[in-house]
Amino acid sequence: MPLGYLLPTLLVALCMWFALVAPRRTPLLAAISFRLGIVINEVPHVAFYLLLAATLLAFHQGDLDTPGGLATAAVAVLTMAGLTVLFVRGVRAGPVLDAAMADALGESWHGDIADVLAVRLRRRLPLARILLGPIFVRRRDVRRLAGISYGPAGRRNTLDVYHHRTHKPDGPTLVYFHGGGYFTGRKDKEARPLLYRLASQGWVCFSANYRLRPSATFPDHLIDAKRVIAWVRENGQEYGADPSSISIAGSSSGGHLATLCALTPNHPAFQPGFEHVNTTVTAAISLYGYYGNYYGQGPESSPISYVTQDCPPIFLAHGDHDTYVFVEEARQFADTLRSVSAHPVVYAELPGAQHAFDLFQSFRFTQVVDAIEAFTAWVRSRGQVQ
Repeated sequence: MPLGYLLPTLLVALCMWFALVAPRRTPLLAAISFRLGIVINEVPHVAFYLLLAATLLAFHQGDLDTPGGLATAAVAVLTMAGLTVLFVRGVRAGPVLDAAMADALGESWHGDIADVLAVRLRRRLPLARILLGPIFVRRRDVRRLAGISYGPAGRRNTLDVYHHRTHKPDGPTLVYFHGGGYFTGRKDKEARPLLYRLASQGWVCFSANYRLRPSATFPDHLIDAKRVIAWVRENGQEYGADPSSISIAGSSSGGHLATLCALTPNHPAFQPGFEHVNTTVTAAISLYGYYGNYYGQGPESSPISYVTQDCPPIFLAHGDHDTYVFVEEARQFADTLRSVSAHPVVYAELPGAQHAFDLFQSFRFTQVVDAIEAFTAWVRSRGQVQ
């Protein structure tokens, strides 16, 4: 039995199965599905390369001449077929996002984008980067300034700034909050392809830490998020940002924060000591967000409780294979927003996507980033922001 071929093949097959099926019947099974499947689900082509190389090496060394070697090769072939299905699911995000944009913004939404903004929207996917270097998300034309203090809570009240090296003034502004269930997480982990991409297009992006459990609870996290907005309003111009128009975004619990910020502008209970600061946002973006109550607290901790006609335009993207925050919850939130808000709500259910689909420069997330850039360009055009 060629163990050097068998063991990696079985490992890839196991991870592929959890990515493909994503069982979620129990919390333990849901967590295993996420941890074993997330990497292969987003970059299945990398696993395909490795498995193909291992099979060719086993053939060259004569390992396939044994019954065990042939059985392992059969498993490898089935696994590569499963990886191909995962790959196709990732590519299918594009048409789903296009349909969601058309549904929310109208069939002619492309024509509503100002010409000066439309020319910046990408026409073709960066295939070489996706296929050969999905983990390399940094860009040479973007500078990251790390660890800038925005509040009194030490390291948990720091943010990073991403801006183009030309440092032009009055760039569109994005504030981003990481995920982690309010227990863990940091500002330089998720959504980096989004931050670097927008910064390369002239945006100024602020990715912030915030206080975590158990030393902090609700509304402490929201107060921190509002404090970031207030800090950007006061200091954003120093980094080339236009603080008069801020888009806000987040992943998982960060999506919970981002939507709460968007739906509670200038709420004095969430701005103690800086009640006078304008914390309205131009648009909100939530990736695989949670929208329910906060750890046993009441509806006052859920963004659903603050939905009104005055909600800003909102972009929601959620995976239909998410085993941490089930897609049914995101769908309910989107339906609630659409039934009340006077502004567009873009909601896309991404085929086969798990939680944390924003870690890599994958086919799926690259297309999500394209849609986010187009969505914000549409919002800025409608507001006559150039």
